[in-house]
Amino acid sequence: MAQVNFHDIETITPVPEEITQRYAEIEKAFDGATDQTGRGAAIAAWDGLRRELGTWSSLVGLKFRQDTADAERKAALEAHDELMPRFSELEVAFMRKVRGSEHAGELAATYGPHLLDVWDCSTASYDPAIEAETVAESKASAAYTELVSSARFEVQGETVNLSQLGKFASSADRDIRYEAAKKRWAWFGENADELDRIFDEIVKLRTAQAKKLGFENYVDLGYKKLGRTDYNKDDVERYRNAIRDHVVPLCTRIRERQREKLGVDKLMAWDEPVSDPKGNPKPAGDHDWMMGQARLMFDEMGGGLGEFFGLMADGALLDLKARDGKAGGGFCTSFPTVGMPFIFANFNGTKGDVQVFTHEVGHAFQNWSSRGKPTVDYLWPTAEAAEVHSMSLEFLTWPHMEKFFGDDAERFRQLHLTESLLFLPYGCAVDHFQHLVYENPEATPAERLAMWQEMERTYLPTRDWGDLERPAAGGMWQLQLHIYHYAFYYIDYTLAQVCALQFWAKAREDRAQAMEAYVTLCQRGGEAPFQDLVRSAGLVSPFDEGCLTDVVGAASEVLGL
Repeated sequence: MAQVNFHDIETITPVPEEITQRYAEIEKAFDGATDQTGRGAAIAAWDGLRRELGTWSSLVGLKFRQDTADAERKAALEAHDELMPRFSELEVAFMRKVRGSEHAGELAATYGPHLLDVWDCSTASYDPAIEAETVAESKASAAYTELVSSARFEVQGETVNLSQLGKFASSADRDIRYEAAKKRWAWFGENADELDRIFDEIVKLRTAQAKKLGFENYVDLGYKKLGRTDYNKDDVERYRNAIRDHVVPLCTRIRERQREKLGVDKLMAWDEPVSDPKGNPKPAGDHDWMMGQARLMFDEMGGGLGEFFGLMADGALLDLKARDGKAGGGFCTSFPTVGMPFIFANFNGTKGDVQVFTHEVGHAFQNWSSRGKPTVDYLWPTAEAAEVHSMSLEFLTWPHMEKFFGDDAERFRQLHLTESLLFLPYGCAVDHFQHLVYENPEATPAERLAMWQEMERTYLPTRDWGDLERPAAGGMWQLQLHIYHYAFYYIDYTLAQVCALQFWAKAREDRAQAMEAYVTLCQRGGEAPFQDLVRSAGLVSPFDEGCLTDVVGAASEVLGL
């Protein structure tokens, strides 16, 4: 594959009238076609237009997050947010036209029946009537990003942003951990009114969208927006209950062992990020050194990972260093016109750099592996399936962790497995909280804080915030950007974690076979719904009875719990 360089990817802001004209021409070609070949050509032209708009949208959003203080990038994002509802209207209208025609069966025969289910979710979740609310929601979401990105902290003689604060939050020195936690949550307390205002606006805008589209509340609309076609909120509730009953008690034992290892009378919230008195293992080098090690690792792993990572690194398709003005977090986006993804992260010198990096490479490798799919709808799977690729790669890279951690590699592996189990209840807390929020959209900010306190009592019963006022009052959730940006996109991580643990167990028995199954799964992209995809890789669906017991049992045995 020819090398693609990020700096050569250029797009221009689409002109609505021109896009409308192109849609009219595509519709005319579809209506005038006399055979399946002609209709297929019209569909292909439409797919090409969607790829163009997708690349433009990804580039605008990425560039804003790379520098949230840049006025031009912010203006470009605002223009994007104004235009997207118009383009969504055109897209959905064409979907409805084709879906409702006598030729819809041709699509199922050509692309598989899943495409029609994907389109049904899209057509059910958008209508021109919600354009104003959609634009306003995007602006409110951007306001959260801008506000949180502006946070600065003075810690141990350094001025750092929220991402960079992480290295102090996981320090081996308990006093430094406490100092970092105190300053972080003081900032959230000082900005609580604005954070509450932004979220209250988002909730009301999302609820208004749901009402206009005929939904009882935003829960069902949120599921449609995420393209969930083979499970529903009742399945998720049963799954959360299983986590509560089977995993929370195990996590309580993990926290008690952690307390004993740290030698503290009581494990406090600021102790949770650290596994033992030596502190967490850290990468043995800086960003550039890690990239060199990553090349060696992916070359050795095979399956096409080496070639792929070389294209990413050589094409400047990685932005991994934390810096002022850069949005927090990590994510993977893609540019469908050139068939390449992009990885965004914020290295801060902690073990999390390796985990976030390998996680996002998993997303990127899947997207690259399925770049040849004939429809843009299949370039990515639904969110929970996508997270299987990312979380599984975290585990499949285990044999190479000496490259990053040296003699601490085994400590890293033990901690990674431990944290994978600990994450399951937290992910359920975030999901359950969002269901409560959107089932009760008129709740006050204070009532939402109480909802989160109940979630912590249910899923995180050992957590003690001590004298940190804002999180003790129930404000911890405002640090979780997904709640502001991507409603209901969080249980996905836990469902995927259960699948990733199965890949981990398979790799312990037959690594070559596990890698082959992983690569094949990545190549399928989004051509099938979640449970179909995971079962095709020889995995058990997280919704199937006994799945959770088996994977948690295997991990517990390895950890001696």
